[in-house]
Amino acid sequence: MPINFKEFILKSNERIAMPLGVYAGLDLTGASVLEAVSNVQAQTEAVMALHERFNSKVLLTAMDLSTEAEAFGCEIRLSKAEIPTIIGRKVTNNEEIDQLAVPEVGTRRTKVHLQTTSDLRRLNPNIPILGGVIGPFSLACRIFGVSESLELSISDPDVLTKLLDKTTHFLTEYVNAFRKSGADGIIMAEPAAGLLSPRGLEKFSSQYIKQIIEKTQINDFQIVLHNCGAKLVHLPKILESNASILHFGAPMDIIAALQQVESRVIISGNLDPASVFFNSSREKVQAQTSNLLNLTSGYKNFVISSGCDLPLHTPLENLEAFFNAVGDDSH
Repeated sequence: MPINFKEFILKSNERIAMPLGVYAGLDLTGASVLEAVSNVQAQTEAVMALHERFNSKVLLTAMDLSTEAEAFGCEIRLSKAEIPTIIGRKVTNNEEIDQLAVPEVGTRRTKVHLQTTSDLRRLNPNIPILGGVIGPFSLACRIFGVSESLELSISDPDVLTKLLDKTTHFLTEYVNAFRKSGADGIIMAEPAAGLLSPRGLEKFSSQYIKQIIEKTQINDFQIVLHNCGAKLVHLPKILESNASILHFGAPMDIIAALQQVESRVIISGNLDPASVFFNSSREKVQAQTSNLLNLTSGYKNFVISSGCDLPLHTPLENLEAFFNAVGDDSH
């Protein structure tokens, strides 16, 4: 049976820990990054290894923000030891944007993440499962270039809109494919939108995410909107996307955000993946996790998480300290 992820959070009697960190599981399975992003079994095993080690309450597929750009024809650098990256730009002008074909969902590595979702659902019928996709503006930035897209948002917004129409169309189909694959929702990563002004974020990100939500979200399928670069000044415009589950990084003032949203809007985040999880000691992870839990103790609509994807080789003892602190707070 599908799980209403929003109600799962709001009705939980314990604090939910939801770090974004499939790649950390590779230290448990011995697989490479290349295998995790291109092989269904390797990714599934990494997710399940973390789940079995830490008894996680939510299962997430890998955050791989190159997958959709690759489907559009971008050149990708794949490595055994590094997260995939985009090489160069797929389109550089208005004419090339006009000619850019919207790919079919299931082509290239999109099928890996969809099949991983199906396998996770088969193995875990009663645990919430969230797939991972990129957001429409961030995808446009990967296809056209980040600085170039930011410049285009000012110099020629109509051309950027044309590209966003194509990324939005593809992502709508991709999100629906995750639902059909058994996911209870997706985490949509839109980090590049944090580089825009609030007004720009509303025009070139929230409007398009709203379109995707209108065409994909149902009672038992929720979209979690992730923006690790957003600040409090962006929050009102992010809310215009109509996403009711938001996930933020370290720049967001979590307490102020919780004070500004309605009690049924869920805020999640925002322990820094590098300074807290990767570079800290076990004791500091425990202390910082406990501190954020204490600050948010009155909010049922808060989910503690890493502010973004955990780096490869994040110490497992630090993840253990995080989960232990959350578990201790729930007792």
